[in-house]
Amino acid sequence: MNHWMIAPVVLPAMLAPVIAWVMRHDITLARVFSLAGTVALVAISIGLFITAASGEISVYKLGNWDAPFGIVLVLDRLSALMVLLTTSLALMVLIYVISSNWDTRGRHFHALFQFLLMGVTGAFLTGDAFNLFVFFEVLLIASYGLMIFGGGGMRLRAGLQYVVMNLAGSALFLVALGTIYGVTGTLNIADLAVKMQELPAADAALMRVAAMLLMIVFAVKAALFPVQFWLPATYANAPAPVAAMFAIMTKVGAYAILRFFTIVFGPEVSATGSMAADWLLPAALITIVIGASGVLGAKRLLSLASFAVLTSMGTVMVAISMFTPDAAMAALYYIIHSTFAAAALFLVADLVVTHRIHDRLRIAPVMARSGLISAVFFVVAIAAAGMPPLAGFLGKLLVLEAAQTNADMVWIWAVILVSSLMMVVGFARAGSMIFWNTEEPAAPPEAGSPLPVMAAMLPVAVLVLLAVFAGPLTQYTQATAEQLFTPAEYISSVLEAK
Repeated sequence: MNHWMIAPVVLPAMLAPVIAWVMRHDITLARVFSLAGTVALVAISIGLFITAASGEISVYKLGNWDAPFGIVLVLDRLSALMVLLTTSLALMVLIYVISSNWDTRGRHFHALFQFLLMGVTGAFLTGDAFNLFVFFEVLLIASYGLMIFGGGGMRLRAGLQYVVMNLAGSALFLVALGTIYGVTGTLNIADLAVKMQELPAADAALMRVAAMLLMIVFAVKAALFPVQFWLPATYANAPAPVAAMFAIMTKVGAYAILRFFTIVFGPEVSATGSMAADWLLPAALITIVIGASGVLGAKRLLSLASFAVLTSMGTVMVAISMFTPDAAMAALYYIIHSTFAAAALFLVADLVVTHRIHDRLRIAPVMARSGLISAVFFVVAIAAAGMPPLAGFLGKLLVLEAAQTNADMVWIWAVILVSSLMMVVGFARAGSMIFWNTEEPAAPPEAGSPLPVMAAMLPVAVLVLLAVFAGPLTQYTQATAEQLFTPAEYISSVLEAK
């Protein structure tokens, strides 16, 4: 077994309590250990990514118990990609947090940050449905602590809404898992795929209910209509660097839908059929409309960024809802782009808040480094709206191309193109209000340290690289999608692992 597979889960799980207890009064030491641990996670993730790029599916058996009786971690192209995406984003956000001293505004930031990494990477690597639930709860607890970091009444109220919504999702998750286990006697994903092929007709109705419950749970995590309302309020009131890290959180829901509804509840399974596609596509299109409308009418920059995340998730889910290899390839490419675009947008929003005191889209004194920050905002706005020449444009083109054979092609094209125009107008309005519609300050603004601005440009640089290396990246996502839609290899690798 490749013991490096468990490192993305174990390393932050070990670091978090040490930082929380031993270093709780020494922010410098906490920063050093948190940063070193995250750099190590990135290095390990790169190694796992290279291992999975060959097409090999690796299985790690905890306690050396064979599946389906033991707990397993599974590394394939998809999980390796998502783990690398998570750790890379985490490193950039952490550099910004340290450079801007955001971690000094409350206690236990770095411990909570490491626990969040443990939950997210564990969710991507687990091969067991119940442990997916466990990792969901770990990241929920950590994310709530980060959500209210720094305090404040609005933040606490938004955090409460976030927790209540996700706890309701967790309750449904448990009901779905109980139903699945009662019918099949297993929660191992690969074993579930086998059992679904042999499912008696008498149990088909129960499994349809369980599959629908799971889809609702994952839709809550992905902020998909009609359970999308928690995201704008939560992200707009969270600390901006935390919201930047939360860009990966909605992707956990998208990942879970891809994983379960291709391997376990695929279209070829008679008990569920095309149920997922029938429900996901209209929900995704409505989510895009809500998000684009929010961007167009936002009164705060953080609200605009939150609705932009909603729009991007709708676009991702449109691609996923088609359940074809080409559409999955487009979804994966757009997931990568939209994660870094959302993170960059929130970090730029934090720079604006820092220099303007508030993020209201109204007249305010000229802020320091206005030229540089406006240039960064311009690049991020192009990326978030999906305009050329950055990767968001290519990602939307791939989604539109994949939709050409879909019966609802007209609706998909119309919603995506019109929403893109709405986002362009919304970002142009926000940029003009923040950087052009200004007044002279009473005193020259203080520039402060340039380090936060430099740190905020890291995800922007990645957005440029995603466009430059679009060819190799689309080749990898194409291979990932093909592996995902040929589940026989995944199933045999897990159940026959020695």
